[in-house]
Amino acid sequence: MMNMKTTCLTAIAALGLLAFPACESDSSNKSAEAVEAESAQKASQEEGSKAGASARDKAEEVAKDKGQKKADKTDNTGKADDSKKGKSPKTATVGKPAPDFTLTDATGKEHTLSDYKGKMVVLEWTNPECPYVQRHYKANTMSKTHKAIGEDVVWLAIDSSNFVKPKHSKSWREKHGFDHPVLQNPSGDVGKLYEAKTTPHMYVIDKEGVLRYQGAIDDSPMGKKDSPTNYVKQAAQAIKNGEDVPNKTTKPYGCSVKYEG
Repeated sequence: MMNMKTTCLTAIAALGLLAFPACESDSSNKSAEAVEAESAQKASQEEGSKAGASARDKAEEVAKDKGQKKADKTDNTGKADDSKKGKSPKTATVGKPAPDFTLTDATGKEHTLSDYKGKMVVLEWTNPECPYVQRHYKANTMSKTHKAIGEDVVWLAIDSSNFVKPKHSKSWREKHGFDHPVLQNPSGDVGKLYEAKTTPHMYVIDKEGVLRYQGAIDDSPMGKKDSPTNYVKQAAQAIKNGEDVPNKTTKPYGCSVKYEG
């Protein structure tokens, strides 16, 4: 008796066909199907692995992007930068380095705050048309204060009125006979940098360039006290003595700064 394979070959020969593989046994067909199944399973596993890796990469990219955005946001607020040693904050803050600026006085001379590092500096926001300023200049409050704290202290008046003109500042200086320059800031950018609200509004900066006081010239807005506390003198003396300034911030009084717009 011929086996199945021999019978198949005989039948094929009779028909003139050569499709020998089609006559393999059932066991051979099962083996091919198993191989095909294994290949499909392997391909599926590889595809799943690639998909998992892609998902992980995407998750890492999103996390990295969020971290960068957070860092950028911190930089934009200035908090990170301001904490760096020696870095000026975006607005004047007591206890922090005073923001640098350059302005021209009524005679055309430029003054850059950082050029005065190593000296104490007093900034006085002013406006000759303000009654409060007029009262203090009539009483020589600024000149007397400057003399009391020492002529080695740099005193800079700043006029951020949108209508300020050099010729008016020169005329006012000649009228009252004071020595300190009047810096011109009609754009108001430096006034806003220091958040100057009134005239007068005073600031005291130590020799290291750190803002140590900001606020009123004294505690007598109406000028009725016989012996008012001069906050600028108080702050300057404390700094010179190596002491903590007792009143670091007070409420300024006077006319509002006449900013542009």
